[in-house]
This record gives sequence, structure tokens and C-alpha cells, in this order.
Amino acid sequence: MNILISNNSIIPAVHYGGTERVIWDLGKELATSGHNITFLVREGSRCDFARVLPWDSTKTFNEQLPEDIDVVHFNTEVHETIDKPYLITIHGNSNDPGHVMDMNTVFVSRNHAQRFGSESFVHNGLDWGNYPAPELDSPRHFFHFLGKAAWRKKNVKGAIKVARQAGERLKVLGGSRLNFNMGFRFTPYPSITFEGMVDDQRKAFFLNQSKGLVFPVRWHEPFGLAITESLYFGCPVFGTPHGSLPELVNSEVGFLTTSSDDLADALATAGQFSKKTCHEYARDQFNAGIMAERYLEKYERVLNGESLNPHPPGLIKEQTETYLPFGCGPHGA
Repeated sequence: MNILISNNSIIPAVHYGGTERVIWDLGKELATSGHNITFLVREGSRCDFARVLPWDSTKTFNEQLPEDIDVVHFNTEVHETIDKPYLITIHGNSNDPGHVMDMNTVFVSRNHAQRFGSESFVHNGLDWGNYPAPELDSPRHFFHFLGKAAWRKKNVKGAIKVARQAGERLKVLGGSRLNFNMGFRFTPYPSITFEGMVDDQRKAFFLNQSKGLVFPVRWHEPFGLAITESLYFGCPVFGTPHGSLPELVNSEVGFLTTSSDDLADALATAGQFSKKTCHEYARDQFNAGIMAERYLEKYERVLNGESLNPHPPGLIKEQTETYLPFGCGPHGA
């Protein structure tokens, strides 16, 4: 099958690049399975297992689609009629209840899909061979936060509060100590260290020493690669039950609550979670092979003229609060 994967970004991802990382691993897995892959991405991209075409914002998508393509996999919404069979993966959130999505939309978790009245989803998977081997028997010295700390809804402030309340060290992977984007934020506590944006090697270095991921997000997390990456390195997840987290984090690999007090208390139980169980769960459930198989099923459906949704997806309920609950007490604040 000749498959074109499109996204308005540069590949491969160097540091964060969640969507870029996912589409790279998907393309590589499909190519390994014998399919011919083309990436339509931004100028400056490179790839050794697929053809790369530079995305031209002055042209329509149809003008840029090669004749030999069988199916197109978009990773951003498309606002034109496409001449080839296609599907669109939505990786983020929309809070516009009036916005109608394409019939061939795919979401990245069951919760993500259900919030838009859909059952069409594929969990993100990663090629774990890209990562250094997890050191499951290594001593663990601190907890970590992983994500773009400048995004308030990721709630690095809450992660810091929980770690300090528990008397634990925290390393923030994905942010700086001095941050002007969040208003003026300076974190003076010596138990909290900021490591900036990290690549896979440096990320693995820290995760192999971490007791667990502190992830008290205050939005409907669509998926959360930070969760599966942390679990792969044997780190249980301590977070909030928002968005996809209850779907991804069961009681064997983590603890979820909206109470900052309860989450701080739970950090003391990190050693009771099996690092081996966390690792095997991520390795077996959220890998690029499974992701590719599930997308191939959807490619076949659109090639056969089917729609992936019985009706156009749209947001079921607008989120009126700026931040979802998290704070003192049993129900957050």
C-alpha cells in the first residue's frame, strides 16, 4: 500500500515533538511491514525509510498529493475535498461545541473520542527500540514531571506542590526555573530542579533514576506520551483522573486523584509498584506495532468507501472552567 502521512511540522522530532514522534514511529513500522511511505511535512525534514515531500502552504493538499498514493493520513484538520481516500487523526483538544469534524476523524484515546461523540480512536504507540534500555533494578532517587511546563494546564505548579508536601525531590523535564511565559514564575526550592527540554537519551537517563511521574494535569489530556514513556522506564504514574488518564493508568501502574493531599501521600507508596509491571504494560500495550495494525484496519475501511464515524464528530460538552479540579480536599479545588 502507498501511504502518505501529512503534518505541518518538521521530522524527526529532536526534543518534545509528541505528534512528530508518533507519526515517525508509525511510518517506520508501516515501512518495515512492506508498505511504501511518503511524508508530506515542512521543509527541513529528513527520513531514511520514506520519501519526504516539502509541504507548500501556498498550494492545496490535492495539488501536492502524488498520483501513486492509495490513502492519505492527515494529522491536522483539512478544509478541502480530498481526491484520495483519507483519514484525519486529531491529536489535541477543541473547546468549540459548534465545530463539526470530518466523518473520517480518528482520536487518540477512547475518552478523547467520546468527548466528541465518536468511538473512532487509536492509542498512540512508540517504537521502544529508539530508547535506551530501562534499568529496572537501578536505585531511584527522585520523582519527575515530564511535559511542556509552560502550559498551565499541564500543572507543573501542582506537581511541585505535591513533591514539596511529600518531602520529595522533583526533576522537571520540559521547563526552566525562570519562566516569563507564565507571568513571572521563579521556583526557588533547591529540591526542585529544572532540566529543560530533553532528548531521548537524556530523558532515559533521568527516568531510569525516577521513583515515578507526578502528572496532575488540569485539562482533558487526549493521550499523554509522558505517561507511556515513564511507565516504560518502570515509573508509576501519580496524577489526576482527567481525560485519558483513567484509561491509561490502572491501579497496578499508578494512582489518580483530584486531591493534592492524597496525591502527596501516595508518593510514599511508589516503591510498592512493580517497575517490571509498569515497563511490560507500556511495552506491550502502547507500541508502534499495535498502533500500525489499528491504523491499517482504518485505512482499509476508507479504501473500501466506508466512513469511520456514523455522523460528523463534534464536542459534546463545552468545558466552561479554565482548569479542571485539583487541590486540597477529596474533590480538588
